[in-house]
Amino acid sequence: MIGSEIPALIPVTYILFAILIPVIGLWKREITWHLSLLGTGIATFFSAWGFMHLIQTGETIRYFFGGWAPPIGIEFVYDGLAAFIVLVINTIAFLVLIHSKEISKVEFPGKKMAYYTVSMLLMLGFNGMVLTGDLFNLYVFLEISSLSSYALIAIGEKRAPYAAFRYLIIGTVGGSLYLLGVGFLYTVTGTLNIIDMHAMLPQVIEHSSVIAALILMIIGVGVKAALFPLHGWLPDSYTFASSTSSALIAPIGTKVAAYILFRIMLFLFGVELIDDQLPVTTIIGIFAGIGILYGSIMAIAQSEMKKMLAYSSVSQIGYIIMGLSLANPFGFIGAVLHILNHAMMKALLFLVSGSIRLKEGHSLITKFDNSYRKKYPWTMAAFTTAAISMVGLPPLAGFFSKWYLALGTIDNSNWLLLAVILISSLLNAVYFFRILEKVYLNNPDTESTEETEAVERDEVGFSMRFPMAVMAIGLLLVGIFNVYIVNIIFTMFPAGF
Repeated sequence: MIGSEIPALIPVTYILFAILIPVIGLWKREITWHLSLLGTGIATFFSAWGFMHLIQTGETIRYFFGGWAPPIGIEFVYDGLAAFIVLVINTIAFLVLIHSKEISKVEFPGKKMAYYTVSMLLMLGFNGMVLTGDLFNLYVFLEISSLSSYALIAIGEKRAPYAAFRYLIIGTVGGSLYLLGVGFLYTVTGTLNIIDMHAMLPQVIEHSSVIAALILMIIGVGVKAALFPLHGWLPDSYTFASSTSSALIAPIGTKVAAYILFRIMLFLFGVELIDDQLPVTTIIGIFAGIGILYGSIMAIAQSEMKKMLAYSSVSQIGYIIMGLSLANPFGFIGAVLHILNHAMMKALLFLVSGSIRLKEGHSLITKFDNSYRKKYPWTMAAFTTAAISMVGLPPLAGFFSKWYLALGTIDNSNWLLLAVILISSLLNAVYFFRILEKVYLNNPDTESTEETEAVERDEVGFSMRFPMAVMAIGLLLVGIFNVYIVNIIFTMFPAGF
């Protein structure tokens, strides 16, 4: 039955197209975009098919490569949480690559074959990290995605190679810390399989190597997730990369890393087992709260839209980690729902930034004016939808993930984190509404209403409007039907949660 092969079919699809694109591209370079879209589309189809299969049957799929069962062989685990994340990241990647067709002619002409090949490797790494049930195999996919990220970030502005090199140094340290932690666990348990190791950890949890491994793995993955204060690589990387790279990596990369933290803390160790040894949830909750406020304040200080969105990402990842730190059902629901919401919101915002850059040659907020509402009505409508959702106003999706996070803080009587959520929402309103003010309100100091009305529409093409429209509508639909999504998230709770 093909449903049982879904965990292998998704990464194999990306491997296949990572080979096909350069081979066929050498013969006919102009179809490399079509091949990347076809590969991502097939992976998205398999993800949707597998997700529906799992929802209907409720059965976790454990796929053993080569027929070798763990702990000898490597397995991929396709449970509710993995299926959800895989569907989200592949759908976002598919929409972003649709948008890239026109931008690629300007931002990386002559490099399209290499760019889309590396994009397939990036998605291979991300999907492998989500699906693998083996801690060392996770490291292998982590490095595949990291190396691909460095390459995609380097293709951008003049400062992009420097930003990529900085990320390479910091990311290598993070990956090494994670691997060292895995090595410590292996010496104590003798297995790398997450399910097997989970059963053994209660007997060895007090071992110093296990405690050290926990700390190293959380810090290592925290670097990849850009958890404050390990976020130093992120602002420049997202700002100076090409628009497509920013829109591809920003909504997906840190979310996959956050997912790994979920796996480590909830499914491998277990919250109670961890907190009996170290107050890990309290510590990461503090850093998440600081990161939320820091990212929001820094976003206000930016005059460039992409850099504003980059610092906003530091803030938004804090919401997800905060939900994990709450260690209660409301926090879990809010965090998982925010992975979906933020992936759509941030992808849409970076696509809008890319569209404006294509038309105006910049995305400087100081140069925005009320002619934009006439020249780019659909683009600015999409931006407005995402901005309002980021602030957290109903009925858009962003409100509901913040709502469940707020319920989680109330359930834990953690009034400080509740205050962080409320204050950060106000700060979000400051840096998003200043753009809306420039676009939709007349400024008598710059130009008259008649001059604005005389501006002709110069909207981006359909291939760029379509993915933005899908995401904007998706934010509304996720908000309206959030109850059904939350009911699905209920089935993802780890055992004993």
